[in-house]
Amino acid sequence: MTTAKKEIDLVNTLFLGITHLLAPVAILYMILGQFSWWTFGLGFLYFALCGLSITGGYHRLFSHPTYRARGFLRFFYLFFGAASVQNSALKWSSDHREHHGEVDTEQDPYNIKAGFWWAHLGWVLVKDEKVELDNVKDLKKDKLVMLQHRYYILFVALSLIGLPYALGSIWGDPIGAVLVAGFLRLVIQWHATFSVNSVAHIIGNQPYSTKNSARDSVVTAFITLGEGYHNYHHSFQGDYRNGIRWFHFDPTKWFVWTCSKLRITWDLKRASQEAIERAKAAVLAERSLPSI
Repeated sequence: MTTAKKEIDLVNTLFLGITHLLAPVAILYMILGQFSWWTFGLGFLYFALCGLSITGGYHRLFSHPTYRARGFLRFFYLFFGAASVQNSALKWSSDHREHHGEVDTEQDPYNIKAGFWWAHLGWVLVKDEKVELDNVKDLKKDKLVMLQHRYYILFVALSLIGLPYALGSIWGDPIGAVLVAGFLRLVIQWHATFSVNSVAHIIGNQPYSTKNSARDSVVTAFITLGEGYHNYHHSFQGDYRNGIRWFHFDPTKWFVWTCSKLRITWDLKRASQEAIERAKAAVLAERSLPSI
């Protein structure tokens, strides 16, 4: 199955196009219309909450069960994850698990070998032929995940538009809140998240494995709340951390760890130091071999 044979998804394409048009409208609204620091702050808050819901929830909790979490935190992830408009957690996790299982092949949904723009955005614009989602049978048993999956459009409407409108009404700027916290934030977050599929497979180093294109980059980590240590993640996907050193920028790791101290999360999984050192030694040995 090649990307050239795929059919354009009109719904996704139109929504992405309209949203990208609304983002500059939001900027003009703030410059020429009604500027509110409350609205501006809500945009930053929404970026953090929605970004964390993708990194900590969709990715590290649902796609890779690297820890366990109480129901209210899982619902938080599902609610603000819907505001990220990257599909339901069930579908997102299915795509991501397929990416890990088929990385750098034509079966990889966002195969970097099909080109930067395909991995970054192009794959979202075409219809997905998968229907059964057989690789997420565990998540199909999760009542909250399935609730969000069945009522995904409602979740999106409430989290993307409803809540920002309600909050903006408190300080008299509901339209600005929807434009800024909803659509401007969404476009910025999309490209931050998509950079894990594109930039993190091109820029950076490979200290743990050279068997696939995934790379570690602090630059990518800063724009994705810690997801930029991608070579490590592909090597140890069962670890709740992406940045394993104390100074690695990984706010998602810090959030999950803090929640564990409050007994909101538990059973945090970590790769053993011995396994990490073996992986690094193997890469060093591979690079020291003379080229033929």
